Amino acid sequence: MFKRWLLALVARLGLIVLGLCCCLFLFYLLACKPVSHSSQQHLHWSAGATSKEGYMALLQEREDSHRHYINSLTKQIAQLKDALQERMQQLQESLEKAKTRGILPQGLESLHKTPTQIDMKEFLRSQLSQAEVNSGVKLPSEYAVIPFDTFTLRRVYQLETGLTRHPEERPVRKDRRDELISTLETALHVLNGPQQRADNTRRKHTYSPADFIEGLTRTERDRGTVYELMFKGYGPKDFTQLILFRPFGPVLKVKSESVNTRSTLINIIVPLSKRPEAFRQFINNFREVCIHKDSRVHLTVVYFGRDQIDQVKAVLDQTTRETRFRGFTLIQLNEEFSRGRGLDVGARAWRRSQNALLFFCDVDIHFTADFLTSCRLNAEPGKRVYYPVLFSQYNPSIIYSNQSALPTVQQQLVIKKETGFWRDFGFGMTCQYRSDFLNIGGFDRSIKGWGLEDVHLYRKYLHSKLMVIRSPSHGLFHLWHEKNCADELPPDKYKMCMQTKAINEASHGQLGELLFKPDIEAHLGSHKQKNRGT
Repeated sequence: MFKRWLLALVARLGLIVLGLCCCLFLFYLLACKPVSHSSQQHLHWSAGATSKEGYMALLQEREDSHRHYINSLTKQIAQLKDALQERMQQLQESLEKAKTRGILPQGLESLHKTPTQIDMKEFLRSQLSQAEVNSGVKLPSEYAVIPFDTFTLRRVYQLETGLTRHPEERPVRKDRRDELISTLETALHVLNGPQQRADNTRRKHTYSPADFIEGLTRTERDRGTVYELMFKGYGPKDFTQLILFRPFGPVLKVKSESVNTRSTLINIIVPLSKRPEAFRQFINNFREVCIHKDSRVHLTVVYFGRDQIDQVKAVLDQTTRETRFRGFTLIQLNEEFSRGRGLDVGARAWRRSQNALLFFCDVDIHFTADFLTSCRLNAEPGKRVYYPVLFSQYNPSIIYSNQSALPTVQQQLVIKKETGFWRDFGFGMTCQYRSDFLNIGGFDRSIKGWGLEDVHLYRKYLHSKLMVIRSPSHGLFHLWHEKNCADELPPDKYKMCMQTKAINEASHGQLGELLFKPDIEAHLGSHKQKNRGT
């Protein structure tokens, strides 16, 4: 009983002591509390609330206070940036030392030598300073000049032409069109920006695409692309010039892997009708390249009709006897010749389990061992198909008319402006895996004769998700042969055939010499007579 009373008394005394301590602490806070800045401001406001001067003074005081606060924050941010930069430099130095000692912790490799934003800006500035933008550079000759393309809102005018590029054209490729549109949008954003308006106070209205006159653009492949754009000024004889530069960044590693082509077999498919002499020439090239050098090939010949097929068989049998090479397949069709039909039959006739790499070829084609390597490297099942641009020879009797005898076929395989041209409008020679060919649907079998079947197949791949590798090949040649355009062809194909025949004969200059040959000979004759008279 006594213990309970004692415990209750002690508890009450503790509560009383705690309450007294709290009261004393509260009195201490009230007595020692400093006068707040807000109360001072309240006093100032009460004293001068009725006067305009007091109100303005209070606003000025608050503005000064905010300005000091902003300046203080700016200094602190700058100090933090400097400290962060110093820490980053120390970290890079530590990682460098750890890297040299071979003790770099796992997981920190990506931090080693990481380019900073400052490094990237310095690199882009160096690209601009080294490019021919603000000043010219010394060039060795007129051939080293990089010409500009001229463009307006609707047209591009360019010197380099080809299948996809013409002297005057609308930008057809989406990347080219988007490039010029984004450049013009950037230019308008710059011209209508606050800085540009402050610099040009004479111009009142906003720049629009209607003010754009024309632009120049060219690309230095190791530096970047420069754009010079002209806009209307504030008067009829005033203009605004804006120069933009799109620098190229550093080279980035995308993929590095080994490619093994030892087991990649190429099935060369050749559709044929008659022409035994051309086939003999083709087999001579096949023996030299495929049998003696490569050997990982198979030849499938799809022959239309029966006329002269015995000569084709005799060439194959002779090759087998002399080389012991048996990788031949001869398929005979009693049908009207159709290149697409022949290639389609040859591709589907493959019966081995191996997914063969198909090379669709013609009897007038000459290829090298390097081309077979490119065929294997540039085609990948389910990912890529290879469409090389071959070099087409001009008529040798015109090219070498000043020589007593024509050079051999091997000596004629020279890639020069005077000897031939890149056949960028042809899509018949291609390397693609059989699985891709079957999945895409093969050739259009309704097309008869020669032409258009290759274009249709090419477009199928363009509309698919497979990557089309289109590039000139220095190991693939189209040997010249006289081209006959049959009267039975429909008008569109006959016109295409005649255009191809004209292009294959000679270069523009050589055809001009043939056309004006009488004038040239007359001039030479008169020149000789003058020399004799003197």
